[in-house]
Amino acid sequence: MHFRRRREGRTDYQKRLSLLKSHKPRLVVRKTLRSVIAQVVQFSEKGDLVLARADSKELTEFGFAGKRNTHSAYLTGLLVGKKAAMAGVKDFVLDIGLYAPTKGNLLFACCKGAVDAGLNTAFSIESFPSEARMHGEHVKAKDAVLLAKQKILKAVMTS
Repeated sequence: MHFRRRREGRTDYQKRLSLLKSHKPRLVVRKTLRSVIAQVVQFSEKGDLVLARADSKELTEFGFAGKRNTHSAYLTGLLVGKKAAMAGVKDFVLDIGLYAPTKGNLLFACCKGAVDAGLNTAFSIESFPSEARMHGEHVKAKDAVLLAKQKILKAVMTS
């Protein structure tokens, strides 16, 4: 009989083991019906240790109203990347769980935000969404995204 989370279709243990073998922190990105959640997690024998966490709901503190779209995922990745950099993380592997790795997915926008925050990863640029999409140009939200980006960078640097 398989593990309970395997039976429920919630965890792919082979994929998780391959991510853990890298001995690098994981950027765990999950999307809910209302938000994007990103965590930088380090494996420990006693249980995973969360080094940094960000939620797209936190973006309202920086004057950004979006919750679950490509540019809010990018800003969430930027926020968690800055928090992780402050915690001493330099590189990571992306953990998208059971989501299909579709080119241009908002999960990859979150990864791009973490890369722009100064973290390193081994991902091809082809999988990231276009710059115009991540910066909200397709919905005329470029100014709001740039303003929120500046506020995130300023706030995390001062704390």
